[in-house]
Amino acid sequence: MFNADDLATLNDLELDLYNYIVAHQNDVLTMTIRELAHEAHVSTTTILRFCKKLHFQGFSEFKLYAKMQLTNAEPTHLRTNTDIILEYFKRIDNEAFNTVIDQAATIIAKTSTVFLLGIGTSGILAKYASRYFSNIGKFTQYIDDPFFPIKIEDETVIIALSVSGETKEMIQAISQMKNEHTTIISITNSGNNTIAKITDLNINYYLPLEVKADHVNLTSQVPVVHILESIAKRIFEVNATQ
Repeated sequence: MFNADDLATLNDLELDLYNYIVAHQNDVLTMTIRELAHEAHVSTTTILRFCKKLHFQGFSEFKLYAKMQLTNAEPTHLRTNTDIILEYFKRIDNEAFNTVIDQAATIIAKTSTVFLLGIGTSGILAKYASRYFSNIGKFTQYIDDPFFPIKIEDETVIIALSVSGETKEMIQAISQMKNEHTTIISITNSGNNTIAKITDLNINYYLPLEVKADHVNLTSQVPVVHILESIAKRIFEVNATQ
């Protein structure tokens, strides 16, 4: 619906709004600006700023454009998973992304104790990342049970993986770990959630959530793998220069 250059200008709240609109396109067409603000948990000011950044005079013009896009869309032009992933890679091709990867790599490179924490699919990714980090000589441990007792040592780093950033068990575990004076890095879909806000460093990737019936979450995890591998490669580069 929109090009990657325009999306790159959006801030965290505006990207959350964008994700909501993409996931509820038909519903948005019949909403007032106040109804959309309520449903997307943003202010009407945020919606107007979002419209302006995407070159619309206001919300009404935006809705007209969105309606035309849906009316004229053909099956061959529908957003595919590949379109979404390519959009992500275009959006993070900038200095801001490289800076946050460098920050995470610097933090992790300095410590000998690293835990990767995740539940469900995020737990599987934590296991993959632990193995990947081992390939570069960085020993880590993965935990897919947030209630599993771990020994916290000085300068321990926790890498917490969560799509929503609102999983209660993860929030509880992270809160307890913060009391142990750990450094916690989170990787979440949005930067506007509880886990992102309570951790020391957050890396977000902003993909439209794909939650189907019965709460089946089909949101792609390709960005998470890319972020974890980028951090590992940066650590390898840092260690190689020392």
